[in-house]
Amino acid sequence: MYRRIITAVACILSLSLTQKAFAQVDSVAQLDGRMNAINTAVPFLRISPDARSGAMGDVGIAISPDANSMFWNLSKVPFASKNAAVSVTYTPWLKELVNDVFLATLSGYTKIDEFSAVSGSLRYFSLGTIQFTDIAGADNGTYRPREFAIDAGYARKLSDNFGMGVALRFINSNLASGNLDGQAIKPGRAVAADLSGYYTKEYEKDDGSANNTLSLGFAITNIGNRISYTRAADKKDFLPTNLGLGGAYTFGIDEYNKISLALDINKLLVPTPDTATGTYPDKGALAGIFSSFGDAPFKEELHELMYSAGAEYWYNDQFAVRAGYYSEHKTKGNRKYFTAGLGIKYDIFGLNFSYLVPSGSGIQKNPLSNTLRFTLTFDLDRSE
Repeated sequence: MYRRIITAVACILSLSLTQKAFAQVDSVAQLDGRMNAINTAVPFLRISPDARSGAMGDVGIAISPDANSMFWNLSKVPFASKNAAVSVTYTPWLKELVNDVFLATLSGYTKIDEFSAVSGSLRYFSLGTIQFTDIAGADNGTYRPREFAIDAGYARKLSDNFGMGVALRFINSNLASGNLDGQAIKPGRAVAADLSGYYTKEYEKDDGSANNTLSLGFAITNIGNRISYTRAADKKDFLPTNLGLGGAYTFGIDEYNKISLALDINKLLVPTPDTATGTYPDKGALAGIFSSFGDAPFKEELHELMYSAGAEYWYNDQFAVRAGYYSEHKTKGNRKYFTAGLGIKYDIFGLNFSYLVPSGSGIQKNPLSNTLRFTLTFDLDRSE
């Protein structure tokens, strides 16, 4: 019963809920080797937390640094053009299913000197009101599940073109209350860490016009202990530990116009579940990370890669138009969607907006349809 409730809350009302959940399955054999998506605890940590990246197909590892870099690649922050910035984002989630689920985030950074910076963030995910019932359908009351994560990080330039960052994260996941299988349900708690790197280099044009910029990055996020909602040692779930690699190239057309193209590739560093039983191997967090690269056939390992591609156009650093595409293999969740958005910057204030449009089969019933994100940014200090 414990597993049923946790799975229902975490999968039906969180990121891992996708259009494939509505597909018909003729037999168990269809799942074997075909639909074998990786599910983890606290999947809200993999929801795109800002409207800029949300409008660019969820790319964020190598695009230019901003107040939301903490979520994507902390090592970008020392290369930011501003000395400090703050961002606030609100995202109504799964609007096609419910109207009371949302993700709210707060993030910011400040530079210590020209070489280093510190950053912090808060993510709060409300899963609305859940009606609990027993196996016979009798009312067991309602509950308001909620989750949050608090981050703190430090990043430093190691050269003019390369920097690294480390972050620590406290995670609290309060999904239910009461007793299940004779054990008291408690909030799941975990501590995790991120490690990231960032390389950027400008290329001067022979004609003296605006420079082009190449940026590359990596981020290993949510490295931490397995999470449990009871005191039972055999009921622990993996965090969404993730390896992301990203690249971006900015074309400086002239002093007023520039276009950036970006690509991210992500892979969950979580063991692949057994296709027959859907269960995960009983491994520690670090063992699970290292085994995640070879615990499935090579073809299936390639299917676990997630691709994000995006483009961004800026006019005079005041008006932006963005678009992107996200793709996940059909056997690993089948999330596929286009994104678009706008950005406006005036003095120290900025406003970003993004909109998500599912693609592929079953889009009429996709719970991600009409996903909106709104982000306010504030540059608290200007660089000289």
